[in-house]
Amino acid sequence: MNQLSVLDTIIRNENLTPYFQPIVDLQSGEVIGHEALIRGPQGTAMQMPGPLFETALAEGRLAELELLCRRLALERFAQLRPAGKLFLNINASLLGLPGHPQGLTLEWLEALQIPQASIVIELSEQHPFDHCGLTQTAVRHYQDMGFGIAIDDLGSGYSGLRLWSELEPAYVKIDKHFVRGIDQDSVKREFVKSIINIGNSTRCRIIAEGIETRGELHTLQLLGVGYGQGFLLGKPQSLPVPVAACRLVAMPQGRGYRDTERSETAAMLLKPAPAVTLADNIGAASSLLCQHPDLTLIPVLDDGRPVGVLRRHELWELYSSQYGRALYEQRSVSHILQRDFLAVELDMPLEQVSHLLTEQESTLIQQDILITQDGSYLGMGNVRDLLRNITELKIRTARYANPLTLLPGNVPVNEELDRLLAGACDFHVAYFDLNQFKVYNDRYGYARGDRVIRHLGDLLTRHASAPDTFVGHIGGDDFVVIFRHGLWRSACERILEDFGHSVREFYDSQHLKDGGLWVEGRDGTQVLHELLGLAVGVVHPDPYRCPGFQEVAELAAQARKAAKTALHGPLYLLPRRAL
Repeated sequence: MNQLSVLDTIIRNENLTPYFQPIVDLQSGEVIGHEALIRGPQGTAMQMPGPLFETALAEGRLAELELLCRRLALERFAQLRPAGKLFLNINASLLGLPGHPQGLTLEWLEALQIPQASIVIELSEQHPFDHCGLTQTAVRHYQDMGFGIAIDDLGSGYSGLRLWSELEPAYVKIDKHFVRGIDQDSVKREFVKSIINIGNSTRCRIIAEGIETRGELHTLQLLGVGYGQGFLLGKPQSLPVPVAACRLVAMPQGRGYRDTERSETAAMLLKPAPAVTLADNIGAASSLLCQHPDLTLIPVLDDGRPVGVLRRHELWELYSSQYGRALYEQRSVSHILQRDFLAVELDMPLEQVSHLLTEQESTLIQQDILITQDGSYLGMGNVRDLLRNITELKIRTARYANPLTLLPGNVPVNEELDRLLAGACDFHVAYFDLNQFKVYNDRYGYARGDRVIRHLGDLLTRHASAPDTFVGHIGGDDFVVIFRHGLWRSACERILEDFGHSVREFYDSQHLKDGGLWVEGRDGTQVLHELLGLAVGVVHPDPYRCPGFQEVAELAAQARKAAKTALHGPLYLLPRRAL
């Protein structure tokens, strides 16, 4: 049966299977939607979309095939009802063909009871069989019907950027070329930074395609890319990924702020160290141990990944027996391979490395720790270096922490701001300040005043607890929260509401009855000062206009001052035009 007759059978019997690849929030790890893909009959030359659509193009049945794929994807989506949106690929050049049905997608959605808000139309000039390119007409066609629009494969051609400047897409997907190896390519990082900045300015959500390694994922997270897609996050499957399935690749959970200790990783320990493979003999391993007297073990690799270790003392014990060397030197390393060993990923926080080490049995505690990236062996680190670095980090953290709340003080806050600015990241800075605190402190004394400040610090840490949030105490009753996610407003509102209720616990009953503290004014009259309140000034810095933390601090002070006035308070966002 030739390819054309196979295609005819596939279309006639609707022998196609919709697949769904998850699109993931790179900060929370939640699945926010799926891209619909298609597969032909399994085990045939038409299983993958390339040959399938090439044959349809040659036969002049491309439009027919695409509409069939679209309907089957919608029917399967309606049947499974996964959380999040469905991203549908549309061949833009087919819209202008004579006889192309208009409004058919809307009819299917109504019949299947799928809200239009659940559908995002992906348009790209790089569709393999789209030779006409994207047009404004194609985009307006779907926008007018109420669909979300995504510009796909940004960077693979010229029209994507042009359309972005002329239209208002809800999403832009960065072509996988600029994602592949971004952790090792500064030019690609600069390109993505620019895209993020444009997205922030136009309120467009950015999706990075083709994420395949943890290094790429971590770099995209640090740059501030909101969403991602790729084999690392989830391969195309016939059943959509559950909402929580990608939480393992979300940024590591922390204490509500990114302290210096957690920002340091096993990469600090990495040193080159030799290894052997399963094909090597014991004699080769013993020679390496003789050449490197500081090593306590030699890793054994299989296809670049560690599968075990040879420990120095066990090897020497084997050789010390009569005829030991002669008996074992030519045997495979698998003969004395030990599979109880500690290996950690390059980006694992040092604190977590320390916990893993101390959880080992005392007889197995390693002096040398294997370090990997995406499971592949890179080198080793030494326990002495681990202890030295952790000690130095703890001393540094204690030195720069606020002694009252133990939250990071000015120096770590400023370093975090400079780091985010240098990475052209998208973030909001919320400056929290107590109203009427001096009056309260004068009446109740510094000990009760300190209790209020500690209480506020606990509230901030609890309500702003997220892996992409940093809480700092810059002195007195002044706190800063740096948000890397878009839910900063709701977090601030929860803090304001909670503080408004809980602050009453810090007053005597008579003062609560009075509604505040009566204080004698300069003219001798009694003035009522209201109960403690909280003001929050928020600033959204432009990293291309703020060279350092000093400029951000000045803007945050302006926002806080505005929030303390009755006109703007208690939550005020400084307009970005003022930056």
